[in-house]
Amino acid sequence: MLKSLKLLSDPTRLRILMLVENEELSVAELQEVLGMGQSRISTQLSQLKAEGLVSDERSGKNNIYTCTADPDLMEVARLAAAEVPEVADDESALRHLLRKRKDTSRAYFDELAGRFGKDYVPGRSWKALAEALIKILNYKVVADLGAGEGTLAQLLAQRAEKVIAVDLSPKMVEFGQDLATRNGLTNLEYRIGDIEEPPIENDSLDLAVLSQALHHAEHPQRAIDSAFRILKPGGRLIVLDLLQHHFEEARELYADRWLGFSESDLAAMLEKAGFTQIETIVADRETAAPKFQTLLGIGVRSA
Repeated sequence: MLKSLKLLSDPTRLRILMLVENEELSVAELQEVLGMGQSRISTQLSQLKAEGLVSDERSGKNNIYTCTADPDLMEVARLAAAEVPEVADDESALRHLLRKRKDTSRAYFDELAGRFGKDYVPGRSWKALAEALIKILNYKVVADLGAGEGTLAQLLAQRAEKVIAVDLSPKMVEFGQDLATRNGLTNLEYRIGDIEEPPIENDSLDLAVLSQALHHAEHPQRAIDSAFRILKPGGRLIVLDLLQHHFEEARELYADRWLGFSESDLAAMLEKAGFTQIETIVADRETAAPKFQTLLGIGVRSA
């Protein structure tokens, strides 16, 4: 018991034990929930296994881990876990992981998205597909948060009754508004503002979009909270951002504040803000270095 307690004095091992107590998990799934590297998690699991606190069973290509610790020890472990702030985030990330498990078609469609455009077919492209989908959108009031020069906002303005493009740069807003005026987009309005506190009335939007803007926010959770606030009940938020990466040069090259987000991080932020019907998926993968991947997240403000 004393050896086990000493082992669990490490917060990472304690977090792992709490997770596998609730659900049988693979190393890859633990990586996704904890946001840690494979070697670190494997090392901690081997120590837990050596003391008999977890066991593993082969399932296909993966080892699946489950908790086998003594019930008395687990009582103490749960008390200790209450003092570890990250445990609550782990629980939220685990819920998201389990939601993804239920989507049996997810893996197929993720693979399908990765193949689209890989083989040349005349006239077939993501741009053409996006244009087609935008043509059938039927949202009335839409906001493009962190709009930049407003390319997406201008596309959305083809169908929406009103589009509000918000950006922090006065020059970007001036450029975008001039472009909208020259192209006769009278339903497109540009506003200077921060995505963490957008100048938009509460409960006024049918759709809000954060496209490659969240990783520039000082406080990403505040941006998502604000999107929730300005959406009508039943309104949707779409987040397009970078999947978590390690290309540090992005901070200097693109003024990125964050090096992307994991699926579980984004899902947790959406859940914390109050969104429901949350979905995330890796929507695109670049083949050229540094091989950025595009993360898509969707949430609905409940009525």
